[in-house]
Amino acid sequence: MTADALTIIYDGECPFCASYVRMARLREAVGAVDLVDARGGDPRVAEAQAAGLDLDDGMVVLWQGERHYGAEAVHLIAVLSGEGGVGNRLQRRLFRSPRVAATLYPWLVRGRRLWLRATGHAPIDPAKKKVKAGE
Repeated sequence: MTADALTIIYDGECPFCASYVRMARLREAVGAVDLVDARGGDPRVAEAQAAGLDLDDGMVVLWQGERHYGAEAVHLIAVLSGEGGVGNRLQRRLFRSPRVAATLYPWLVRGRRLWLRATGHAPIDPAKKKVKAGE
């Protein structure tokens, strides 16, 4: 992918995360979009983690030399998304406000954690699995 591409680092094992990034009509609006599974070996995952970003708590969007994380990332996706699709229109309406994105995003993260736990999926960060096993 080129440096001009919008890059989204997300949890590929989370069906909500995967559906969200596929639903947003970004290619229509920005062109190239690179979807990176945070559970894979892509070096950008390690870079995000080295920058102190917890990928179990938020997705990352790389765009025009800037890194956006969590609520800021979904806000940017909403702002950049193209028209069309009921789900896309809903996410644009909800997350185009930074304040609403900041309010709703923690609830989305909690829902993701509950789903992962209920279905037996491990966190992205293997160190968290060890901590949780000792609880």
